[in-house]
Amino acid sequence: AAEMLSSPWARFYSNSCCLCCHVRTGTIILGVWYLIINSVVLLILLSALTDPDQYHLTSAELGGEFEFMDDANMCIATAISLLMILICAMATYGAYKQHAAWIIPFFCYQIFDFALNTLVAISVLVYPSTIQDYLRQLPSNFPYKEEIMSVNPTCLVVIILLFISIILAFKGYLISCVWNCYRYINGRNNSDVLVYITTNDTAVLLPPYDDPANGAAKDPPPPYVSA
Repeated sequence: AAEMLSSPWARFYSNSCCLCCHVRTGTIILGVWYLIINSVVLLILLSALTDPDQYHLTSAELGGEFEFMDDANMCIATAISLLMILICAMATYGAYKQHAAWIIPFFCYQIFDFALNTLVAISVLVYPSTIQDYLRQLPSNFPYKEEIMSVNPTCLVVIILLFISIILAFKGYLISCVWNCYRYINGRNNSDVLVYITTNDTAVLLPPYDDPANGAAKDPPPPYVSA
């Protein structure tokens, strides 16, 4: 316990998260939410695979030189959605049944997603002209394209960086919630094991001839001496 309190990460540890609910409850809610989102995405992808003409956008519609979503990309997106459903289900089950190892894949996904968003923010900060280039590549029928391009480039960069910073702060909070849930479950399981070992050792280490109920300890039998 002293080692955990002296650790610099201990100040970020808490058993409660948003809405004053327990981190275990928050992780379950977060896992179910991600599970619902990825299930909806999977249904859309499966519908697109069964009816390609309804969801495929050709290069003529986008004004580009490529097809927006071909069969290979659809299969890859479907596989990613299935993997995400599995990871979210593992996190939900691990938080519910208090299996800390089942939460690790979801936590790793959160770290990976946070790193990608951080790289996007860094690229926007270092190369602000990429925003204008990206806007020019959008289709002509994209909503509010002209209004967005008419905004001052510096103000547009500031707005995008502020928006990404809010997203990063929110994602960082969710990461801390899942991490605290992992620490809580792991610490609780370890304490249960220690209590079991201590109780078992106490029962084993009690001498069979020392019985307080008899009022006095019995002397051990004398050693056998051969004639």
